[in-house]
Amino acid sequence: MIDLNTTTLADLHPPVERFHYDRDAVSPGVVHLSVGNFHRAHQAWYFDRLLGSPGHEGWGICGVGLIDDETERLKLDAFPAQDDLYILTQYAPDGGVTHRVIGSIVGYLFAPDDPEAVLARMAAPETRIVSMTITEGGYNQDAATGSYRLDAPLTRAELAEPSRPRSAFGFIVEALRRRRDAGIAPFTVLSCDNLRGNGAVARRAVLAHAAALDADLARWIETHATFPSCMVDRITPAVLKEDAERVNAECGVNERLPVICETFAQWVIEDHFCNGRPPLEEVGVQFVADVHPFETAKTRMLNAGHSVLGYPGQLAGLETVKEAIDHPLIHRLVHDVITHDAIPVLEPPPGIDLAAYRDSIIARFGNPHVGDRLPRITGDGASKLPTFLLPTLALQLERGGETGRLAFVVACFLRYLGGRDDLGRDFTPQEPHLTAEQIALARDPARALLSLPIFADLKLTADSPFVAATVACVQALERRGTLAVLDDVLSGIGRAEREEK
Repeated sequence: MIDLNTTTLADLHPPVERFHYDRDAVSPGVVHLSVGNFHRAHQAWYFDRLLGSPGHEGWGICGVGLIDDETERLKLDAFPAQDDLYILTQYAPDGGVTHRVIGSIVGYLFAPDDPEAVLARMAAPETRIVSMTITEGGYNQDAATGSYRLDAPLTRAELAEPSRPRSAFGFIVEALRRRRDAGIAPFTVLSCDNLRGNGAVARRAVLAHAAALDADLARWIETHATFPSCMVDRITPAVLKEDAERVNAECGVNERLPVICETFAQWVIEDHFCNGRPPLEEVGVQFVADVHPFETAKTRMLNAGHSVLGYPGQLAGLETVKEAIDHPLIHRLVHDVITHDAIPVLEPPPGIDLAAYRDSIIARFGNPHVGDRLPRITGDGASKLPTFLLPTLALQLERGGETGRLAFVVACFLRYLGGRDDLGRDFTPQEPHLTAEQIALARDPARALLSLPIFADLKLTADSPFVAATVACVQALERRGTLAVLDDVLSGIGRAEREEK
């Protein structure tokens, strides 16, 4: 087995592909906050392809680890050992596979150990974009109002000592302050997370954080910095030990940070950059005036589809996305939620046929080689559902539409919070943005629907038919099991729809 690093690149052999640009000539024009698997499968992959054309050497990436945990400590050791290289493995639905060394990350900094080094890199004139994948829950938003939480303990600590930031927004604001004071133009802040209007959300957070420190700084940022929204799409599962061992055996490489993903990739970006931008359109990125239709279709079809299959699948004792979508009842649930609940309340993006997009999503869920696991999909529902699924539900409630399928999914989420599947196996719900008391509310589903902040936008009342339907569904799940209840839900709705015709 070959250890992956710069000196061993020439020793790699098929099936491993490697880049052919002069990596020594590449300098970081992008600082990326939180170098997770998705960033390395998506944005870094696009930049790696861009660097393959001459003249773009200033668009390398400096990655930043923000959180002091075991996973990030592993990267702190592995990235230097591998000279910031890693292998990206892409699996096609038909079984095709490619392994490619990605070289676009040309530096890695660990913020908890050296925040000053991170700030220096962000404040450098060469840095023209600061991007981030900090997940939906990392934006420090109040669940009820969407406002930036200045009262959060971490934020209070950063405001008291702004030169020692720990969060993405603390780093961004302090770096922008230093650039302003040095007479350097600001960078573009590019959120790459699954948030509706992620650019607007990032802008709101940065301006609120800055205003709490310095009103003049906030005005400077508001006037000169830009926060384009974007839509990102590529299914990228967690890599377990057995996955890494399989990939390494296929490649003949001892790779400590392998990434696995599907072959499909999409990136749509609002063309609004204050300090230059890379010509990513050369490698398939779409630059548009309005991202909203694209991001809405993606979040309410693909991301919502993941939730729709994830909760009943995990409760039924299934383990992977493929197992869930291959089950006839869950397959039909996903198809029908997208077709009858989501698509009717969507604005089609330019050039996109929503029915064909639905079919491609379901086909991607069935990719037998990606191996995406349901606990990754179901985790952090408190952050995901208000963006992915609940807006469709709110629109259907508003127009008096059919909500039985969505009531079933919400009931499965509440049942998931109970931490036990239909086989009697206990698990720990991964809900970092719910307190233990909030999770316990799931024992009383009516109270949970009326009091958990994630459901606030639905404006439910105690006598709401949707509340009654969801409570009845939770009770049925407890008595009869997930798949039996799902069969009844789908049969009942189908029967009602046939009678209407």
